Amino acid sequence: MRRSLTLTSLLVVAFPGLALAAEGAPAGGGWIGPFAVLAAGIGMAIAAGLCGLGQGRAVASAVDAMARQPGAAARIQTAMIIGLALIESLAIYTLVIALILLFVKGIQFS
Repeated sequence: MRRSLTLTSLLVVAFPGLALAAEGAPAGGGWIGPFAVLAAGIGMAIAAGLCGLGQGRAVASAVDAMARQPGAAARIQTAMIIGLALIESLAIYTLVIALILLFVKGIQFS
């Protein structure tokens, strides 16, 4: 396990260096563009999935707390909405980073 992890990390570190060191590389960046598109897609998929799971868990916990303490429902709901906004902001930050990757390195319209 440790050997494959070491080999994988070495390959991840080595290949971008080789792509940048190539002479006569096209103006589009060679391999960097496709990897930027893949990184943006995978990053956004992971962020959206985990934020969805986090939001579902937060709402489930808030509903459970409201069922146990009906008198504190307003305060629980306020805290839940603030928490959901913060969780959603993580997905929005990931979207911004993905768009930066796509339009700076990924998509070449020429």
